[in-house]
Amino acid sequence: MWRQRSASTRIQPWPGLPHPEQTPNTLHDGTVFDGRPIESLSLIDAVMPDVVQTRQQAFRDKLAQQQAACAMAITATSNQPNAPKNGEAIVNGEENGTHTMYNHSEPMEMDVDVEIPASKATVLRGHESEVFICAWNPVSDLLASGSGDSTARIWNLNSSSTQLVLKHCIREGGQDVPSNKDVTSLDWNSDGTLLATGSYDGFARIWTKDGNLASTLGQHKGPIFALKWNKKGNSILSAGVDKTTIIWDAHTGEAKQQFPFHSAPALDVDWQNNTTFASCSTDMCIHVCRMGSDRPLKTFQGHTNEVNAIKWDPSGMLLASCSDDMTLKIWSMKQDSWVHDLQAHSKEIYTIKWSPTGPGTSNPNFNIMLASASFDSTVRLWDVERGVCIHTLTKHQEPVYSVAFSPDGKHLASGSFDKCVHIWNTMSGALVHSYRGTGGIFEVCWNSTGDKVGASASDGSVCVLELRK
Repeated sequence: MWRQRSASTRIQPWPGLPHPEQTPNTLHDGTVFDGRPIESLSLIDAVMPDVVQTRQQAFRDKLAQQQAACAMAITATSNQPNAPKNGEAIVNGEENGTHTMYNHSEPMEMDVDVEIPASKATVLRGHESEVFICAWNPVSDLLASGSGDSTARIWNLNSSSTQLVLKHCIREGGQDVPSNKDVTSLDWNSDGTLLATGSYDGFARIWTKDGNLASTLGQHKGPIFALKWNKKGNSILSAGVDKTTIIWDAHTGEAKQQFPFHSAPALDVDWQNNTTFASCSTDMCIHVCRMGSDRPLKTFQGHTNEVNAIKWDPSGMLLASCSDDMTLKIWSMKQDSWVHDLQAHSKEIYTIKWSPTGPGTSNPNFNIMLASASFDSTVRLWDVERGVCIHTLTKHQEPVYSVAFSPDGKHLASGSFDKCVHIWNTMSGALVHSYRGTGGIFEVCWNSTGDKVGASASDGSVCVLELRK
């Protein structure tokens, strides 16, 4: 799935496939890709023009399929005298073991019992374009966001929602000018003192929590799609359209090592420990690499389409991956083939998250789970030990771009392009809170104390939901 960010896209893209809300306004003259004018993709075009052409055609094909499917669904629903009303769904999307999903042309009616009132939602406005990503500072109530307006922002929720604007500029003619490229990824270091951002302009940057630019990291040739601090805080890892991953020295801003092992754009990276990491790509491969080594420690092959996201479990023993091939796979360094091949979603799987539970975590008495978010409008919770789906969460009506577990693992937040943020009980699969925003949701994230959820949206808004009783 192509990430314009998402880059990420969100994808982070961000995204590789059309968003339902964008489709009426796109391709009016045949020159829009992923909801953006082709000319704005000049960096990718310069690096990989074949990728752009392929993605353009794929986008148009997907758009045509989606419009046809929508028309069929509306016709079918209107012809069913006993069709469910908006908002009514088969419990957990399962009926006699068969997965069932309804897509409605009208907004789903919110259950008053779970709806988060406006008094518990703070809407932060300032961005001038989509907000692809957001992330809480790990030690304070600072929320960072990254947008298509070529800025990141740091919002202080303890001081009347003031914002710091982190302008992403490039040098032209001896002066700094706005890059006019998406801020596609961001990550706080573990002690919350520094924020790293990755941009479509090809540069990674390190900022202080006060909004000052500390370093500019320039070695990628084209957009950066993912960026992560290691736990120690001395290295930053990035992945880009140039098919490479880079480990940067966070103190000097210098590239320590560039890894050229993928044969197509690298979409995601995740540290296993302070020196070893995994990367995935549109080339369908996953590489595990270590700083100082000139070849991968391990290469996992088995996906049959682009690998969108990878995540190590809290113990660092298992690696999960998700793909446009509609499967999740679990891998172990102890073997070459997958441990589990989890098949249940009916469309591309956009992202995955492990629960912060199980051995070695602060919640050791709860079993570890894996959550997956898909373009089939569902979220699934998996028991990884048994390799089975334990809950199918079906209240969303459009592609789900983000999922995030609460710090105690008892709740899961999900965000979809249906403009809704849902909060689920991970044990029962029940919907416990719900909020409808004003734009499609690209990202959801919990603060460190588990009483606030941040969400970033396609209309430029960032909202903070207060969940404390």
